[in-house]
Amino acid sequence: MSMIVFASVVRVRDGLPLSASTDFCHSPAFLECRRRLKVLAPQLGRYPGRGSTETRDFRIHFSSSGDVACTAICSRRCPAAMAFCFVETLWWEFTATYDTACIGLASRPYAFLEFGLVIQRVKWHFNYAGCSQLRSSLEKVQEELEMQPPVVIALGDTEVASGALNGHAPKHLEPAPDFRMAPVTALGILSLVLNIMCAALNLVRGVHLAEHSLQLAHEEIGNILAFLVPFGACIFQCYLYLFYSPARTAKAVLGLLFICLGNVYLLGLRNPWQVLFHVGVALLSSHQILTRRLREKQAGCGV
Repeated sequence: MSMIVFASVVRVRDGLPLSASTDFCHSPAFLECRRRLKVLAPQLGRYPGRGSTETRDFRIHFSSSGDVACTAICSRRCPAAMAFCFVETLWWEFTATYDTACIGLASRPYAFLEFGLVIQRVKWHFNYAGCSQLRSSLEKVQEELEMQPPVVIALGDTEVASGALNGHAPKHLEPAPDFRMAPVTALGILSLVLNIMCAALNLVRGVHLAEHSLQLAHEEIGNILAFLVPFGACIFQCYLYLFYSPARTAKAVLGLLFICLGNVYLLGLRNPWQVLFHVGVALLSSHQILTRRLREKQAGCGV
């Protein structure tokens, strides 16, 4: 029997299965393990990070982060480091293929069944490539497991299911994985500096206009908002570039839209070159936000 027998991808918020491997054994012990995995899946949101549970013949390993958790049923002789390296490779592959919006809108089980081909490929690689090709990654994961062991869940007598129904599911205090962004580039730093400068210009003009408008007419209120809303959008663009956030594409487009609309509204108070400068900086910042990705996964851990 292979060391990694079965794998699946589930949505964290409700345990909806999104994809799974298709070839698995039909022994009673394995089917019982699958049943326990179905019980565990809706509770994965309570266990961010790595976790494990076991039956008499198999072990279940999972890695949960963000909207998605990846699970694997492994034989008892499968090293924990290999199992976690496997499920985390699946997590990277799945999140690189499907965005947060697609995952959130999925309404039926196995909506991404075509991803099963990727699961099969990665599973074959880990089962038959041999530990020598993965040695550096496995050693690193093993060190992490020794420093921060995965949570161990007792599933005997449907403990998790009964606890969830009564609102007393076991709590796990392990922090969620820290997903860092790729290093900033020189062009990214330039976009930050220009964005901060545009934000400062918008704030100064907006506050100055508010101070000198004793009786605020509707037109004056519109002008003030046209300065302050782009100010907030510029600061938000800086945040999106520096830190990871779900649905970054939609948020970046929304920020760009606010900046463009505000500057078009200010055409009477700004000349076309000033408007073009502000819009150009916003476009540059949006491009940098969309091209800066999460830090690459561990070398050698993938396929």
